[in-house]
Amino acid sequence: MIEEKPIQKPDDSRVVYSRVQSGTEKEIPSRGSKKEKPSRPNAKRGSLLRGLIPLSIGFVVLVALVFGLGVSSVEELKKVSGEVLDLQRQQSSQLDLLLNLRVAASELNNEARARDVLEERGGFVPPIALRLRNARSEIARLLPRFSSTPLAETERGRAFVNNVQEFISTTEDLRRYSLEGFEKYKTVDDQLGQFLSDARREQDAILLRSAQLQEEAEKRINFLTLLATVAGLIVAAATVWEAYRRFRQLRRSLAETEREREFSRQILEGMVSAVAAIDSRHRIRSANQAFFQLFPAATLNASVHDEIASGEAEKMLEATAAISVERSTYRGRWMLNGDPNAPAKTLDAYASPLDIEGERGLILTLVDVSEAAEAEAELRRKASLAAVGQAAAQLAHEIKNPLGSIRLGVSLLRDITQEPQGITTLDLVERGIEHLNNLTLDVTQFSVEKPLSLSETDVNKLLNDSLELVRDRTEEKKIRIERKTSDEELRGMLDAAQLRQVFVNLLANATDASAEGEIVAITTERIASRLVG
Repeated sequence: MIEEKPIQKPDDSRVVYSRVQSGTEKEIPSRGSKKEKPSRPNAKRGSLLRGLIPLSIGFVVLVALVFGLGVSSVEELKKVSGEVLDLQRQQSSQLDLLLNLRVAASELNNEARARDVLEERGGFVPPIALRLRNARSEIARLLPRFSSTPLAETERGRAFVNNVQEFISTTEDLRRYSLEGFEKYKTVDDQLGQFLSDARREQDAILLRSAQLQEEAEKRINFLTLLATVAGLIVAAATVWEAYRRFRQLRRSLAETEREREFSRQILEGMVSAVAAIDSRHRIRSANQAFFQLFPAATLNASVHDEIASGEAEKMLEATAAISVERSTYRGRWMLNGDPNAPAKTLDAYASPLDIEGERGLILTLVDVSEAAEAEAELRRKASLAAVGQAAAQLAHEIKNPLGSIRLGVSLLRDITQEPQGITTLDLVERGIEHLNNLTLDVTQFSVEKPLSLSETDVNKLLNDSLELVRDRTEEKKIRIERKTSDEELRGMLDAAQLRQVFVNLLANATDASAEGEIVAITTERIASRLVG
């Protein structure tokens, strides 16, 4: 069963990934910590938008200037055209009225003259002069229109109206017409001729005024164009400068982001621990080099359920990714055998929440604790040895006390015994006592780790001394010792006491394993001129 426990996060740590906060957790900012920057894609989009803002504003302002220039130009043209059209319409209306008055006056004069000629010849004169009356009505109808014109308000206009009225009244009496009619008509016609001449001159003035208005409008349009051009250049220059400034900021921001990414990548690649980001579908989205070294078959976007590991490694990945975590959690210790030629590794697995594209994922961290595990095992072994040593010391104490009494009794019996068989028996008892004493001493020394006491030692001499210590055993079994020692001197920095014990144990084991009367061969030689390691 996997043991789970929360991890205490240090105050000065820095979150590399976008961590997910649980509902019960509160984010406590560390002392001196700064507000986290937005994620890289959002930061890039925000910087790009900020760079496009001045370009958009400049474009809108330029479009507004062009549109305003076009509208102003159209308004100026409309204004000039309207003024010219009004003047021409007034002049045309006035000219048309004068021509109609002249035609009407001429028609009235002709009708009155024709009736007068008929009366002078004594011919039949119709009692009702319909045509004359119609001509008189026509000029009478046109006269109020003339009176409403600005020309009628002048002295000449008023005189013309009076003359026309007198001419009309003259045509009503043929006798009076024969005396004054032609003069009245001549006066009216001359006045109309003057009015028409003035109208033609005014028409020329209108054309001149039209040209002046067009020239003024052209000047205003040119001024507005120049103003719009200057404003456009200013806006374009300001837009280019602002865009250049924003893009410089964007370039610096991108360079800083790239440096931060490279720094984060170097941190991840430099980590001894294996780190991988796993999404909600158990796919490996990102990992550092240590993870790929630990799982050579793993690839990005590969599932942890694929055959990227075997044995305990596969179980570890599946067990770690199977459960969604709300906070950093310890996922247990795992033993990975891995490559048969490589030593086994001990890993501590940790899982932390991670937000990947709006979905719940996790960060898998595998910490290599092989050395720590070995140190813990060594500590446990030493603790076991210490416990064994305490028990062995207690046992040796309990055994040595009666052995001392037995040794004292054997010594007293040896003093009073004269028979050879008794002495032989006492010798066997003493050897048994010595054996038990050596046995308790060996158990005591085995349970205690004794440090080396190095000194310059002659190996051949130490071996000869060790042979003297087991001479009794070899003579008892009639074992013959054949020694073939090296001709050159074998000396080195060694622990003489522990090495002597090793030689004694080897010789004792060889003696015990050999049959009575056999030969035990001992050979010494130099196999290396220096220490290799």
